[in-house]
Amino acid sequence: MTFEQLLRLMAHRGIAHAPKKDIRRPPQLRRTQYGPMFQAMPCILLSPHPTPIPEAGDDMPTPSRPAVLELIGNTPLVKVSRFDTGPCTLFLKLESQNPGGSIKDRIGLAMIDAAERDGRLRPGGTIVEATAGNTGLGLALVGRAKGYRVVLVVPDKMSTEKVLHLKAMGAEVHITRSDVGKGHPEYYQDVAARLAKAIPDAFFADQFNNPANPLAHETSTAPEIWAQTQHDVDAIVVGVGSAGTLTGLTRFFKRVQPELAMVLADPVGSVMAQYSRSGTLGTPGSWAVEGIGEDFIPSIADLSSVRHAYSISDEESFDHAR
Repeated sequence: MTFEQLLRLMAHRGIAHAPKKDIRRPPQLRRTQYGPMFQAMPCILLSPHPTPIPEAGDDMPTPSRPAVLELIGNTPLVKVSRFDTGPCTLFLKLESQNPGGSIKDRIGLAMIDAAERDGRLRPGGTIVEATAGNTGLGLALVGRAKGYRVVLVVPDKMSTEKVLHLKAMGAEVHITRSDVGKGHPEYYQDVAARLAKAIPDAFFADQFNNPANPLAHETSTAPEIWAQTQHDVDAIVVGVGSAGTLTGLTRFFKRVQPELAMVLADPVGSVMAQYSRSGTLGTPGSWAVEGIGEDFIPSIADLSSVRHAYSISDEESFDHAR
């Protein structure tokens, strides 16, 4: 079958539509040179006048849903082989393979989808959030793909590269102080809340209190881990920022494997590890590691499955990352 015959057949079946004048054979697949190979290989045809491909029940993106969103989730699980892991087999869930580069793509999608469904976010609206960077990237990825304005408030300890990344994705970035605590007028979450009230048609994502945050992990991250480990997992190590990952995983695994232990890795200076161990809030300090650790206990946090909590210094964290 020639290239033109294949196109005509697909057009006849409603798979593609291209007038004869618009048919182009890619130069690298000319029949005279690659005919036998081309006829044997599957093809994806890009038509300048496409007709909708999906039919009822097809698991494909609809025209109104940006295709990049289909890349969020289903990240690989990789066995650790270069560290001494003692008697256990250790795997890493590579959330960096999400299109925005982190696990926060999952909650960016979940929070925006939920807000659209219940009417808090309407066409032409603005998404506002306080973020250490990764949630902002997730919200910018999803929000800008869907056509929303995205306004983010970021503490000044965040890396320049991350701030530039946010701006490159089309987000408006407000930088505020990282040396002040919750309740201070320049605390990043308080600044974001004020902006959300001041901007017309704004939706405050509020990851620290948004139930869609842990739900994203309960319905995607946790089932993926359960399936990828073939239902053979004894413990999961997590860091806590908003606590969405920990809470979502806890809810799922309480149903399918109640004995599973959650292990908390927390920066020195954060209050989360001490609170998990003793139930008391210590005095928050400062730390350089980005994205995890908190100076308060988020309302969505469920620490009930945490069996061990470790405070890890910046020095040790950076040494191991290198």
